[in-house]
This record gives sequence, C-alpha cells and structure tokens, in this order.
Amino acid sequence: MSPLMIPLSLLDLAPICSDGSITQALDNSRRMAIVAEQHAYKRIWLAEHHGMLGVASSATSLAISHIAAATQHIRVGSGGIMLPNHSPLVIAEQFGTLEALYPGRIDLGLGRAPGSDMATANALRRDMNASVDDYPRNIRELQTYLGPQQAGQKIFAVPGQNSNVPLWLLGSSLYSAQLAASMGLPYSFASHFAPDQLHDAISVYRHHFQASAQCAKPFVSAGLMAVVAQTDEQAQFLFSSVQQQFINLRRGVNQPFQAPIDSMNGLWSEPERVMINHTLQYALVGSQATVKAKLANFVAATKVDEVIVSMPIYDIDARLNSVALLAECMAQLN
Repeated sequence: MSPLMIPLSLLDLAPICSDGSITQALDNSRRMAIVAEQHAYKRIWLAEHHGMLGVASSATSLAISHIAAATQHIRVGSGGIMLPNHSPLVIAEQFGTLEALYPGRIDLGLGRAPGSDMATANALRRDMNASVDDYPRNIRELQTYLGPQQAGQKIFAVPGQNSNVPLWLLGSSLYSAQLAASMGLPYSFASHFAPDQLHDAISVYRHHFQASAQCAKPFVSAGLMAVVAQTDEQAQFLFSSVQQQFINLRRGVNQPFQAPIDSMNGLWSEPERVMINHTLQYALVGSQATVKAKLANFVAATKVDEVIVSMPIYDIDARLNSVALLAECMAQLN
C-alpha cells in the first residue's frame, strides 16, 4: 500500500458565525457531515468546548446524535470528550446509547483539558484538585463500563456495558503520546493548533506502543486546518476568519466566529502575526494544487495513518466546497 493511501476525516466545532444562530451552526454541521459522507470521509468528530460564543458543540453527545441521524455510514464521534469534566459512568451511558442508536459508527475520543477557562471548569463541577494520575484511572474505569461484564462488578452502564465503543486518546504533548502507547489505544495529535511536539509525540507513541485488545499495532492520526478554494488568494481570504479567531483567543476576547476580511494588516501586531503563523504552520490553505503538495509533504514527513481536518470557514457554501475539493486532492494522492 502506498504511504498516501490513508483515510481523510473531519473535526468540527459547529462554529457560530457572527451573523448566524446556534440553530444554523448545528444545521451547517449536519450539512457538512452529509457532504463528507458523499465524498468518502471516514469519520467526523465534534469537540467539547464550553462558554465559547463561537462554538456550538458543548453538549457533544447530543451533537453527535444530530450528525449520526442525518448520515448513513460515516463514523461519528468526539474529538474529544474532556473526561475530567465528567463521571466516566455518565460518558459510558451516553456513548453506549449512541452505539445502540447507530451501531458500529461511534468513536469516543478523550482529552484531559477542561475545554474552557477555569471559572467555567469550576461551574462544570470539575474537581480542580484532581491529580493528573486520575485521568488514566478514569479511562480504565470507562473501559470497564464499556466492556464485557466482569466477575464481581457492581456498577453497570446501561446502555454501555459490552458496547465496546472504541476509545481514542487525543493530545498535544508527550504525556498523551506516552499514555496512549501504554494503554494500546489509537492516538490523535492536535497539530492543527499545537505543532511543536508533533514529530516527537508520534515517535514516542510508536516506540512505546503496547498492543491491546482494541489495537494490535500503533495507529496515529494528526489534525490539520484546511481551507481549499479555487485560487490561493480566495483560500487565504477565507482563512482570515481562523486568523482572527486565534487573535481573539490570544487576547482573551470571546466572540462568535468572524467573517473573512481582505487583509490582516493593521489588525494584528507583528508578534501576533509571527505567533499565529507558527501555530498554524501545517494549515492546508490554497488551491487544490497548493493543498495537494502541502498534504503530500505532511504525510511523507509524519507517516500518519489518518488525517483529520478542521474546516472553520465562515460561509457554509465555501465550507462545503472545501470539503469536496480536499477529498479530490486526497483521491488524487491516493
């Protein structure tokens, strides 16, 4: 098999546009999932974030059900559920229910960040004094609830028990890579916003991987931003929405997803420009020819098993067009 014969998937935050509503954001996610399925994307994941005026996927399991109900065979899941925010039993029940409703199509990606600021994390009733050591223990507890009934087991997830929903670990650090390897789970690295440890994390994960009942060998996906359009100039214009979003994050400004602008000059400072360009260094932005070359270079350099892309494009028609154009790029590479 060619090293470029890899699946293509989507990560979605159901962006709430500045001139739109939450209802429209969730409907746009549904439309994108339908188009992705038509173009042979393997999976679409939704991410848990809280208190962000530009993100509609906070009730992630509900958003997953909304997407799964509108599609037929594409896998749907979380990218991810921030497990420290939740009881493992509740997550097992939610995803056991999703698996019962949409058999064989549900993924459960897990992260350990709060997906919010600390005040919001406290409002989620998260134990802010919990040790990092609680995260592996909570994952194992979750595996117990989703796996076959064990002798002497007293607490059951119903639905959930024996649903065997596949788990993924998500991360942007060497810690997450080491944990995924030790637990024998597939690993997805967030290179779309944390590029610095990409290669080291993949190396650590593959080197230390221990086979498990779920995974006989290591499996790595990596996240990328993607904005594909007819021309490089048009794609760069659309990408300015993402650049504005990252400026707002850096400045602590909480607002809906912004419309694209003709130029970022005057909007960002030189340090902000340098920081954001570094953070988004792997973004696939441009025409199909430009993006195809960037994608081929990324896959050759990382040898990832799957690419998962975020397409935060303001206009839904441009977003759907980008989904289709990127699929054509991957098909040509494959």
